Amino acid sequence: MHINMKTSLKYIVALGLLVSFVSCKKDSRPNYQYMPNMYQSVGYETYQESDAFATGVEAQLPAEGTIPRGDFMPYEIENTNEGYELAKATLTSPLDSTQVDYEEGKVLYDIYCGICHGTKGNGKGKLVDREKILGVPSYDDAGRAITTGSIYHVIYYGKNTMGSYANQLNEKERWQVVAYVEKLKADLEK
Repeated sequence: MHINMKTSLKYIVALGLLVSFVSCKKDSRPNYQYMPNMYQSVGYETYQESDAFATGVEAQLPAEGTIPRGDFMPYEIENTNEGYELAKATLTSPLDSTQVDYEEGKVLYDIYCGICHGTKGNGKGKLVDREKILGVPSYDDAGRAITTGSIYHVIYYGKNTMGSYANQLNEKERWQVVAYVEKLKADLEK
């Protein structure tokens, strides 16, 4: 039987690999671990005792005079029919006439609202024209009787098929959109 050199070389390499794999595994002594923190993280106690919390309470009020990040203000009217009616009857804009910017309101309205409500507020947005959604009433619809508070409440929570825009628009931007919607309503009622 004649074995050529190529075949014998393959057998030698295969035997060498098999020996090297078997010889490296040793159950009595584990292999080396590089960067062990990747395998077993160091445990820290979340609320361990500390001098920072002298009263023992972890969640404390911020220090006096601190400035909050962003311009977040909590909206405390509930997302219920009663909350909607309360907002509709009582909620007013904190912006005075000098702070209302119809240009900014128009830009935001066109981005977030115009696709459904139409750029004129007549309920004829592109999605309505293409019959992707139905039943978007005009802002001058007497049956709706929208107010400053109801507009803000619906932007914040959404209503029916309209979703909430609270995450897309900050408080000031929401009030700018409310002012612009009121302007569109007034233009439609002329």
